[in-house]
Amino acid sequence: MAKIKKGDTVVVIAGEDIGTEGVVQRIVPKDDRLVVSGVNVITKHQKPVQTGRGQVRAGRIQYEAPVHISNVMLVCPQCKEPTRVGFAVNENDVKTRVCKKCQAEIA
Repeated sequence: MAKIKKGDTVVVIAGEDIGTEGVVQRIVPKDDRLVVSGVNVITKHQKPVQTGRGQVRAGRIQYEAPVHISNVMLVCPQCKEPTRVGFAVNENDVKTRVCKKCQAEIA
């Protein structure tokens, strides 16, 4: 079970965008990286390219690049603070994520 999943709110704890909050859009488990909205925005200078399906948009394209999973921390939905994630087995023998600060279950 992953500690951070798609749709979670995270805060950046290291790097250029330190302190920025965003929602996880995509996870790349092979590289231990994830894409967070509004974090690590880079500019790509794209030339117009003719393809079989039409022309690719040209100009300066901005998009979010992946950041390493160790540079972000999950924000607990209960206490609204960056926290570590633990795991617990509830009464139905289902493993769930748990906030280490307030012991609340994280959906």
